[in-house]
Amino acid sequence: MGRPEQRAEGAGPFTTRLTWHPPGGGTAVWESRPARRRGVIAVRPLGAPTSRHTGADEEALSRLRGLNAAAATAFIIGGALFASGAGVAQLGSGDATTCASIYFAGGLFFNTGGYVSLLQVINAPRHVPGGEGRLLTRDWRWWSYEPTRVDWLSTFVLFAGTLVFAVDLLDSFLQGLSVQQINRLIWAPDVVGCMLFLISGHLAIVEICHGRPCVRRRSLGWWIVAVNQLGSVLFMVSALAAFTRPATGSLLNADIANWATLVGAACFSLGGVLQLYERP
Repeated sequence: MGRPEQRAEGAGPFTTRLTWHPPGGGTAVWESRPARRRGVIAVRPLGAPTSRHTGADEEALSRLRGLNAAAATAFIIGGALFASGAGVAQLGSGDATTCASIYFAGGLFFNTGGYVSLLQVINAPRHVPGGEGRLLTRDWRWWSYEPTRVDWLSTFVLFAGTLVFAVDLLDSFLQGLSVQQINRLIWAPDVVGCMLFLISGHLAIVEICHGRPCVRRRSLGWWIVAVNQLGSVLFMVSALAAFTRPATGSLLNADIANWATLVGAACFSLGGVLQLYERP
């Protein structure tokens, strides 16, 4: 018997959904996000009116639950700390070192959330091409290189963005910087980090929408991606407004920078809360 015919969907080199007919009849559908986040494949047996979910074994599900909870909690706390730092800066209730310390603590949680999100992809169960609708659990790994997978690329870019933010947050503790040094050492890494967050969010949208614009109001995964991308947009607005004018030494617009950071960080915290409910 030949290999069952498959229909692949996605964008460019990325495959985000596969549909095939298992040897026993019916239809099986593998989607990238549900498979890696929830450990499931949708299978509709021959003659059945609706699909059921099958897939990963209990060991894989336990692994996914732990990683999902860790990543979600890290983003909840990181977002809350960033929002607190922006609130302190806007209300003037603390000095620059206090704000930098709160932001730096939040950045550490973002680093953790970014790396754990990458671990989720690396250690997610993989589908068996042309099989009965099963997911294969591999041995634990701390790292992989899979740039042809949109989920890996999205989370890798996200993690890279959190590391670039770490450079910005460390440099913010430096004293006596000139305006040019502030823009080069603090503002520029901030903008680069925000760009990486936006790219990561775009790739996440490609994954969940299979390469086409979509609004999936009944999909929790779609809402998580949308809320996080809104947070990334607001972070970019904040970064652009935080440019220091060489002529005056003041920010382009401190109010916009602080409020955009606060609301954007709240989006990431909300995304983390929603992610807790996207458990396997």
